[in-house]
Amino acid sequence: MDLAPPTPRERAALSLLGLSVGDAFGEQFFRPPDEEERLLALRTPPPAPWPYTDDTEMALSVVAELWRYGAIDRDRLALGFARHYDGSRGYGPAMHRVLRAVREGEPWADVTRREFSAQGSWGNGAAMRAGPLGAFFAGDMDAVVEQAHRSAEVTHAHPEAIAGAIAVAVAAAMAWGERAEPSRLGRPEFLEQLLPFIPESDVRSRIRKARALPATASVPFAVSVLGNGTALSAQDTVPFALWCAGAHLDDFEQALWLAVSGGGDRDTLCAMVGSIVVLAAGKERVPSAWLAAREPLPDWPFESP
Repeated sequence: MDLAPPTPRERAALSLLGLSVGDAFGEQFFRPPDEEERLLALRTPPPAPWPYTDDTEMALSVVAELWRYGAIDRDRLALGFARHYDGSRGYGPAMHRVLRAVREGEPWADVTRREFSAQGSWGNGAAMRAGPLGAFFAGDMDAVVEQAHRSAEVTHAHPEAIAGAIAVAVAAAMAWGERAEPSRLGRPEFLEQLLPFIPESDVRSRIRKARALPATASVPFAVSVLGNGTALSAQDTVPFALWCAGAHLDDFEQALWLAVSGGGDRDTLCAMVGSIVVLAAGKERVPSAWLAAREPLPDWPFESP
């Protein structure tokens, strides 16, 4: 196997590639039920092109921060999110409010902390973009946790959202360590390794439940226990995404088909899974037709400051 590139920048770019392909792939399954069922039953990739969503749009700003400065500066990241905000990309209602307010000059901390009766959002938006952070800081788990926390709180101040972002970033860093083929870890072992780094939360509790599910558990049963993003919360999305990623760390395509079969917030589930699994499986396991179908990424995240 041709090992994934070793530099932090290239690792982040690799995770972004997996994230964006997963995001664009998952987004294509919001179709009439009969058409959706046919695609899933035949495992037929949807017809191109595959536009990406806000999952990728926000991850681009995270990667730009890492590429240019090597760490997350929350003020700068907030401005980047607002500058590249595109209302057509499928942002959730709270993010429309937050990013418009930041674009108009309000401090991000004031804006995000007044959401949801001053509790802050516990949505899955902070977790969906966290994979490249884990990739960039792989090998330094303290930095992975800290940087995921900093990235999350710019838009999602609730502890559950922050825990979800940390969980995905840690999973990405762990996946980089499993880049031998096939992966040495089974799903329970992979999930077990994540738990010490995730704050006490419903996210952590559900990941423990994911670890304990029997190997024979069906996707509908896993969804009934873990959620599938229908509630658009971190705790309803991240555990199922990690359950899917842990099942196929060495197989990008199989991991994405598993994730999309669960229904729910499919683009975000697949973005998380793609950002993690690509680090273990390698770019060569991303189907070339899928990469060609995905909307091309812009160049601006990879420019010098």
